[in-house]
Amino acid sequence: MPDSNEETAKRTELDRLIEEYLEHLEIERQSSPLTIRNYRHYLGRFSDWFKKQNFKAKPSSIDLKNIKKYRVYLARFTAPNGQTLSRSTQAYHVTALRAFLKWLIKNDYEVLSPEKIDLPKTRIRSVKFLSADQIERLLAQPLPSKKTGLRDKAILEMLFSTGMRVSELVSLNRDQIDLKRREFGITGKGEKTRVVFLSERAAKWLKKYLETRQDSWKPLFIHYRGKEDEVVEGEKKRLTARSVQRIVDKLSLIHI
Repeated sequence: MPDSNEETAKRTELDRLIEEYLEHLEIERQSSPLTIRNYRHYLGRFSDWFKKQNFKAKPSSIDLKNIKKYRVYLARFTAPNGQTLSRSTQAYHVTALRAFLKWLIKNDYEVLSPEKIDLPKTRIRSVKFLSADQIERLLAQPLPSKKTGLRDKAILEMLFSTGMRVSELVSLNRDQIDLKRREFGITGKGEKTRVVFLSERAAKWLKKYLETRQDSWKPLFIHYRGKEDEVVEGEKKRLTARSVQRIVDKLSLIHI
């Protein structure tokens, strides 16, 4: 096995600066561990490729010609399992490199301007927006006379009232909701906590739904399939994000 001195010798100036940049993300930017892990992966891949090209592995050696070659490498990359990089993943690699170069410039290093590096073109998703009338028709579809209908009504009202993610919705527990103040706290993307406020209408339907619950389980929204198992405080009964997506898709496809 190589000793620590040999490993240190293999580290280039580029590797050292990448590590400093990752520390900057962690300490000064307070980026999430997931973001730091991804940037370490993207920039590490660039560093490994750069060293194999017989370039001097230092930031001043990065130029547009090298970037073009790297872009070709990403486009043609194939993992041992045969998987290739999607256009969006290629764009993540380039975005990380641009952010790294921007940080270097801020720290007085003479490097290629990140603005000179274009991002790969990715497919633009078609985003459909509902009119106010369509939203009202959708919200009116669940039948409150049924317990699943009342639950679905509360779900829709909460989603449209707060704009929260479905994954955030299904992770909620009953004791998190303050119906009197019509607010609750959630930890969202990047482990950032925020307070979410309910509309009066959403709070009304959520209250009606909870009043029908005869259980003491923690999950705010549950499914009504299978046996009513009390194990692990009802976690087996918690609705999944996929289940909520199916509910919304079914109602919107049929009625909008």
